[in-house]
Amino acid sequence: MNKFDLGLPKFEDTLFSTEEQRQEARLEKVMKIPISEIHDFKQHPFHVRMDEDMVKLIDSVKENGVLMPALVRPDKNGGYEMVSGHRRKFALEQNGITEIDAIVRELDDDQATIIMVDSNIQREHILPTERGFAYRMKLEAMKHQGKRNDLTSSQVGTKLKRADDMLAEQVGESRNQIQRFIRLTYLVKELRNMVDEIHEDGFTIALNPAYELSFLQIKEQNELVEVIKETLATPSLAQAQELKRKSQNEELSKDMMMDMLLADKPNQKEKISLKMEEINKYFPKSYTPNQKKEIILKLLGEWHKKEKENILDNLYSHM
Repeated sequence: MNKFDLGLPKFEDTLFSTEEQRQEARLEKVMKIPISEIHDFKQHPFHVRMDEDMVKLIDSVKENGVLMPALVRPDKNGGYEMVSGHRRKFALEQNGITEIDAIVRELDDDQATIIMVDSNIQREHILPTERGFAYRMKLEAMKHQGKRNDLTSSQVGTKLKRADDMLAEQVGESRNQIQRFIRLTYLVKELRNMVDEIHEDGFTIALNPAYELSFLQIKEQNELVEVIKETLATPSLAQAQELKRKSQNEELSKDMMMDMLLADKPNQKEKISLKMEEINKYFPKSYTPNQKKEIILKLLGEWHKKEKENILDNLYSHM
């Protein structure tokens, strides 16, 4: 049986008396959502750390609440996925608050990824490998969007700008620098921790040597981690480039890595290596590696001052 249009208002329009009210009803609203119903973004590259910035945020939330709502998207399996607001959610939880103000928005995976990266990438303290994973995720999302735009584009002969060029413009980095950061995501976790300067044994590797090491096979990278721990040394840029060359020529062995790292480097200085597990018991869990370093140096300074005073006291006592 055919239905006739009698010109009556649609059901959803009968709920609101004016066009202004109908438009308002279609706008995004800030809702209070139980934190227990929100899970983290899949493969979220930005770690929520209990560092100095987080302590300040927790205090701010306690005093003022959350000033900017989070952004979530509905999860087809139930609940919501956090897009922007992981640190705010954590700060609320630390204050015993069980709900968060959030905007619910329908987003596909690529849209959600781009918003998630953009909302975090300008933060002041971002680890190098966090930046690498973020660039990699956003670049892949931009490429997906570019392919979809290609299918619907009606402009014949228009050359689309490369996704990595667009990303470079947006974040203010060169294309080569972006690729260096992305290559960090191909390192094994212990080497990534060395680049981020959060390795439990205090080993560090600069960005450029790390870029070269990312081309080593996974097995070779794990062997290199063992060699670093045994020799208490990390590769210089020249050594990392040589390790990469030998790996690509299928000539690299663990013994070769050992000989290379035991060789003196130009301007090499004597180092003392302390395992973090040896000193962590003396610090609160919230302390960052840099905070621990500052306290150790301060205490050494005080010890040195007292030693000088003891030497002078002994000298005067024998006069």
